[in-house]
Amino acid sequence: MALPQQASMAFALPGGETSIPSRKRPIDLVHLTRETFGNRALETEILSLFSRQICTIVDRLSQANADERVRLARSLKGSARAVGAFRVADMAESIEQSPSNAKLVNELRPEIDDVRDYIAAITR
Repeated sequence: MALPQQASMAFALPGGETSIPSRKRPIDLVHLTRETFGNRALETEILSLFSRQICTIVDRLSQANADERVRLARSLKGSARAVGAFRVADMAESIEQSPSNAKLVNELRPEIDDVRDYIAAITR
């Protein structure tokens, strides 16, 4: 007897199976679903870890020297791409390429806040 498959976040939301990848949302849920093979529990766990990680990184970025910013930005970029937070990943890549640009670090915080709010909304 086959066990019922738990709906992933991407397909549990309005739009159903017609959902397409989107860089307009803070997290591309279609990308996340592909990465987790539709495992809702895994999606929730990954998003929770990512939410905690991005807070730590953005706080450390503002105090870091250029070398540390490169390392932190590279870590953030990889994690963000893995979960589908492509705008955060793009911003982290910009910081990685220009670590002395404090304006880029300041512009990242509102995006991080949007991602965290989005994660909180979809994982309730």
